[in-house]
Amino acid sequence: MSERILVVDDDPDILQFVQMNLELDGFRVETADGGRSALEQAAASPPDLMLLDIMMPEIDGLTVLKRMRSDPPTASVPVIILTARSLAEDRVRGLDLGADDYITKPFDLEELVARVRTVLRRSRQMRDLSPLTGLPGNFRITAELEDRIEAGEQIAVVHSDLDNFKAFNDHYGFMRGDTVIKFTARVLLEAAEETTHGDVFVGHVGGDDFVSVLHADDMKAYCEQIVALFDDGILDYYDTADALQGYIEVTDRKGERHAYPVCSLSMGVATSEHKTLTSEWEASSVASEMKEVAKRIPGTNYQVDRRT
Repeated sequence: MSERILVVDDDPDILQFVQMNLELDGFRVETADGGRSALEQAAASPPDLMLLDIMMPEIDGLTVLKRMRSDPPTASVPVIILTARSLAEDRVRGLDLGADDYITKPFDLEELVARVRTVLRRSRQMRDLSPLTGLPGNFRITAELEDRIEAGEQIAVVHSDLDNFKAFNDHYGFMRGDTVIKFTARVLLEAAEETTHGDVFVGHVGGDDFVSVLHADDMKAYCEQIVALFDDGILDYYDTADALQGYIEVTDRKGERHAYPVCSLSMGVATSEHKTLTSEWEASSVASEMKEVAKRIPGTNYQVDRRT
């Protein structure tokens, strides 16, 4: 579905001109002729992007922007402000208040469309980044798999999943749990830097699951480096007494205590080295299947699908 843009300006001619041309470029466009109606429309149904004129009666554009950024439903809506060429201070204030870009009046239509597309693309990319690890999420993972499979590359897909992480989270709390998630992301990135030629994609599916996509020839060295780096660093996140005994004790809902080993990392690998991976769905399914095999083996390890 095409993206929805809310154009806000008190000049009806500009509203009509911008709406007509953005619709010709494939966008869905709604209009508001003032700040009050803009806030009401945006709150009722947040658009994918807002084009916001600064100079408006009653409620000016900067006030609209400030209120949007303080209201959760509209706080993350991308905004491009429209300013008069002479009012540099308004452009600066708009950017300080959280505007994503600006364009000056009178504007070139091609530049306006280009800026709209750029801000929307950047917004999509930012939405797909994990706020915890900064790694791309499911949308980018899918696109990466599609591109490499369509290109006929010899790839390996590594699905990594933490073991005993829930017990760790319950024992130490979610804040220390977050540090282990970030540590795992750093391990995957560091292993990629140390063992490959820079063509490794690392994504964060969510929770304690990660996906790496790389050339099949680099898979073994990459996975073995992950094992070494993870096991070398994970004990740093345990209290000394727990690290020395090699486990933590967690009480369940029935009041019974259970011992859980130190967190490890299980990796399942799908590779086109032995058979052709025909789709991103097949690649992710096989990698997940092999990850379950790895989880049945104690300690950090990786298991490769070698079926032909």
